[in-house]
Amino acid sequence: MTPQIVANKIMTPDGTILQSFHRHDYKTYIDKNGLEYMVDGGLDYLRRSYNEDNPYSEMSVYADDDFKLIREAFHWGTRGKDGKSELVYKPLSSLTDDHITAIIETQDHVPHYIKDLFEKELLWRKK
Repeated sequence: MTPQIVANKIMTPDGTILQSFHRHDYKTYIDKNGLEYMVDGGLDYLRRSYNEDNPYSEMSVYADDDFKLIREAFHWGTRGKDGKSELVYKPLSSLTDDHITAIIETQDHVPHYIKDLFEKELLWRKK
């Protein structure tokens, strides 16, 4: 079985990182070389568009990678405590314990492997 994606991202030749956070989160970028690069699919699938003569660097992270890498690569979208702020994606490592606990307790739609990441993060902090 293929491991679950926890970060869907590439680095273009000029060093720009493109990350797709959710399904159909289509991101494009015109590199300094004048070519267009694209990522899509979020945590559901990897989709790329690029020029074969100027390839990108794959930077995706999977659920079976080292947790030290996962906690920086996996991002959670948040609109703040009031739910009205602009959507911002934050690395798992930067979320507060209270925020992580609230996600675990209230977000029933989140897949189990994602909830496992939140639980692992809380354990990581206790060590």
